[in-house]
Parts: sequence; C-alpha cells; structure tokens
Amino acid sequence: MKNHLVPALLFTVFSVIALGIVYPLVMTGISLLVFPAQANGSPVTVNGKLVGSSIIGQLWTKPQYFHGRPSAAGKGYDPTSTGATNLAPTSKKLLDATRSAIVALKKENPDTKGPIPMDLVTSSASGIDPDISIEGAYYQVPRIAKARGLAPAAVYTLVDRHARGRTLGFLGEPRVNVLELNVALDSKS
Repeated sequence: MKNHLVPALLFTVFSVIALGIVYPLVMTGISLLVFPAQANGSPVTVNGKLVGSSIIGQLWTKPQYFHGRPSAAGKGYDPTSTGATNLAPTSKKLLDATRSAIVALKKENPDTKGPIPMDLVTSSASGIDPDISIEGAYYQVPRIAKARGLAPAAVYTLVDRHARGRTLGFLGEPRVNVLELNVALDSKS
C-alpha cells in the first residue's frame, strides 16, 4: 500500500503546485504583458478618475444618459451575482416583467416612435451586459437629445461613431457600449 500511497501523494502535491499556483501565475503574468487593460478589468477613466469597466454594465437612470439592458443580476447590475432569470419563454413572470419593461420604456421615451428593440426590455444571460444594440441606442436618442438640449442628429452621429460591428465579422450583433457612449456624451456637453 505504501508503494501506491507515496507516489499518489507526491503527484497530488506536484499537481496542486504546478496547476494551482505556477500555471495561474504564469498565465496572469503573460496576460498582464500582452493585454494589460483587459487583464486589469478593462477600466474606463475620465480625467484620471475611474468611472467603470467597459465589460461590466452599470445602472443608468437619468434621462440624459443612454440606459442599458434590464439586469437580472442581484438587485441589478451586481457583478458578484451575475446570471439570467432562468425563466422559460412561456413563464408568466417573464411575460409580466417584459410587459412592465415595455410600459416603463414607453413612459421614459414618449417622443420615440416605432418598434421597441428587444434588448431594451429583456435581460442578458449575465445580467451585466455592457452593450446595447444600435437600434436600442437609436430608440433612446430623442429622450437624450431633449434632456441635453442637443440636436437629435448630433446624438445619432455619436451613436454611429461608437458603434461596433460583429466580432471577427460574423459573431454576435452590431452594438454600442453604454458606458463609453455616456462618457462621450458628457465630454460633448
């Protein structure tokens, strides 16, 4: 038995050290060298002050800002409690929440006409999605332009300037980062 136990314990200790300590430290070091911003959480700073992360959504409620997707993470945009609602498409709770979000969105954007983009009334799988669709941003332009006293054309141009295409040309949908768009709005005013 000793002939089996000692090699097993040595292998376990070696594996823990190599795979649990050395490998993560090496990978972290490489990522800090190759992708320093991403390895540090993709921080966004304005005038030297940290205002958020470009990969974690935030709750925006003021009328002069673009608002992100509804969040199912904790009490809303809680990065320590990410996750979807896990409700079925036929769930009464999901349907009621979506209807409530539609009513609130229409009340918040009374000057906007046309169909409501789905991403503005449904939460993402993580609950902290930092992006909205280009259509979702366009839908909010009349409210933001009015609240800031800007011409709608200037706000549409700002959205277009911050729009990102599909990743690698075919993955995902065209989108805009809400935090980066709001930072650009503040620098414009």
